[in-house]
Amino acid sequence: MESRWLAAVFGLAAACSWGAGDFSGAVASRKADVWKVVFCGQAAGALILLAMALASGEKVPAGGQMAYGLLAGVCGGAGLVALYTGLARGRMGIVAPLSAVITAIVPVVAGAVWQGLPGSLQVLGFGLALAAVWLLASRPEEGGLRPVELVYSLLAGLGFGLFFLFIALAGRQSIFWPLMAARCGSIGLVAAMLLGRRAQAGAGGIRLRGRVLVYAVLAGICDAAGNGFFVGAVKLGRLDAAAVLGSLYPAATVILAWLLLKERLAPRQWCGVWMALAALGCIAWPGA
Repeated sequence: MESRWLAAVFGLAAACSWGAGDFSGAVASRKADVWKVVFCGQAAGALILLAMALASGEKVPAGGQMAYGLLAGVCGGAGLVALYTGLARGRMGIVAPLSAVITAIVPVVAGAVWQGLPGSLQVLGFGLALAAVWLLASRPEEGGLRPVELVYSLLAGLGFGLFFLFIALAGRQSIFWPLMAARCGSIGLVAAMLLGRRAQAGAGGIRLRGRVLVYAVLAGICDAAGNGFFVGAVKLGRLDAAAVLGSLYPAATVILAWLLLKERLAPRQWCGVWMALAALGCIAWPGA
């Protein structure tokens, strides 16, 4: 019972951390190139993870686990590329929730295969959580789904879902070193993107200054913290439960925008907040 609730708390903490990171990254991206923001954030998170790995005295795991971590980072980096491309070419209110729902589907299927089918109450919680994601981030006035939004949402969701899957495999015995390997994979991918864009368009360096740099660093730190919480949730509970709760990250982004940027929450978004809380109870309830 205690481990299930603690796993749920860790999963929710991952969602809060990732949502706060998305908020910080979005604020920074309003005044700087988004890829430079992503690179600086990922680099800052890597430094934090390296310091925590060294301070914890954790042993470097076997090469197979580090390889899973590296693969997770590449998938996560590819997911970021697809997500931000979709946000740039499509509508945020469509791409963000759809990609989050798809993100949860991949580990849910994997969890059912590896750990057996979840209980009926947990299945209800999964459904409530996915509905909550859509209510929190979507806007009905934005119209139907466009092909470009569908394609990039699918690619982003698949990338993030595979990240969940591979980082769970990498973190079976240790936490920080596999996360460090994942961060190296994502940094390498984003750096390659930056170099390619610089060669094609003659873009400048990656240096950021002032508040933009602060927000970019905060985004990277929150992302790294979210990854750590997610691995902890997987260790204590089920992969599918951790992934579904982690996919509630749009809630934190929406609430921070409401608190700090004074963006109004629509009634459907408040409904999504309460539905997310109900989903948390269903997923973590003893015997579910």
